[in-house]
Amino acid sequence: MSESDRSPSSLSDSVIRLAGRFLGSRAKESHFSNPIPLDRVQTTGDESPLGMRVHELIEAQVRVTPENVAVSFDNDYLTYQQLDRRANQLAHYLRSMGIGPGTCVAVFLERGLPMVVALLATLKSGAAYLPMDPMFPQDRLAFMLRDARVPVVLSQRSLSGNRSFGTARVVQLDRDAEEIAAESTEKPEEITAPEDLAYVIFTSGSTGKPKGVEIEHRSVTNFLMSMRVTPGLDPSDTLVAVTTISFDIAALEIFLPLCVGARVVIASREVAADGSQLLELLRTCNATVMQATPVTWKLILEAGWDGHPRLKVLCGGEAFARKLANDLVRCGSSVWNMYGPTETTIWSSCAHIEHGSGPVLIGPPISETQIYALDEDLQPVSIGMSGELYIGGAGVARGYLHRPELTQQKFIPDPFSGEPGPRLYRTGDLGRLLPSGAIEYLGRMDYQVKIRGYRIELGELESLIRE
Repeated sequence: MSESDRSPSSLSDSVIRLAGRFLGSRAKESHFSNPIPLDRVQTTGDESPLGMRVHELIEAQVRVTPENVAVSFDNDYLTYQQLDRRANQLAHYLRSMGIGPGTCVAVFLERGLPMVVALLATLKSGAAYLPMDPMFPQDRLAFMLRDARVPVVLSQRSLSGNRSFGTARVVQLDRDAEEIAAESTEKPEEITAPEDLAYVIFTSGSTGKPKGVEIEHRSVTNFLMSMRVTPGLDPSDTLVAVTTISFDIAALEIFLPLCVGARVVIASREVAADGSQLLELLRTCNATVMQATPVTWKLILEAGWDGHPRLKVLCGGEAFARKLANDLVRCGSSVWNMYGPTETTIWSSCAHIEHGSGPVLIGPPISETQIYALDEDLQPVSIGMSGELYIGGAGVARGYLHRPELTQQKFIPDPFSGEPGPRLYRTGDLGRLLPSGAIEYLGRMDYQVKIRGYRIELGELESLIRE
């Protein structure tokens, strides 16, 4: 390849750079299908919705549909206004303990309404949330608390009784309910910047220790604004949330419906793991959307799902087999293959899937996102040739918590941006650009595997076995 072929100006025929820009120019705003009219969105900073914090997107919806049901669990529910007020009270309570930007609050709760309140309250307080699954081993939880330097853990009596949380203060939402309820229901003063952290998610590490991925508000906001358009969600939708909050894709299930005026139905841990019970929940709540890994979708099909209810199917977290895709196309109203690592904010691309016989594709990228296929010298490969996938744009994480060397290794300067600052994340995934412009995922370049959507580094397993 000549030097001229390698220049950014000639990448159109040799690089995967499919950038969706859902806002585009101000003249194209009419194409942005926004459930909340843009002139109704009030921001505290940048006038663009992309300058908003995650909780501000939800607060804007509260003003539009305060009495609509926001979230339900079993036979209980919260309206948008009730959810907002409870989150405000808990946010004030956290602020009284010195919580704000630059701190991490651990959320260690069973699935239910308090879990959603805790996540939203943490964001309103200015802190980033650190989700901790009650099923995680004690050693892993202890490491996460130490590494993130967590000052406060939000929990409940049934979980925190015999647990050790190190030096962190434990707030039991049920035990401390009276004190929390004494706080103001008004929105706390906004002290969060779009560049502040929204959450920290720990993923498996090749050295044997989990690593915390730092995701900023502006990255999550870009993701949510893109998802509300494609695959799309509106106020008439009911989304059943099945994913543990320790898996980053749960942020779509919790926050996306709340940004558009839809309803979130929280499935319990037991229901989410049982195909028959989950199918019954989908039918009784008249669900219209669900996101899950291929394993969960197989459970529902095996339980007898025949297309009732008709669901918008969001599938991701693992390779999407063609047979499963065809079965879901037969039953769903539409099927979408979602792709992206934690380091680029949940999903970086989504593809509408139809019945067929070829591989299930992963592209194109979501808004404000670029995906490249590069060789070992960081040069674009030709169409049809395999290369390592690199992802750039608004979703790229700040980096790994307290791991500057690893951050520098995996997050590199973007050689194609034409300006200093933008970075690319090196995914370790192989892919190629097809003549049609679609992206095909070809597998991993290393020893990382996925189990039920979780990334597992074999090096971490080896380290645990040695211990």
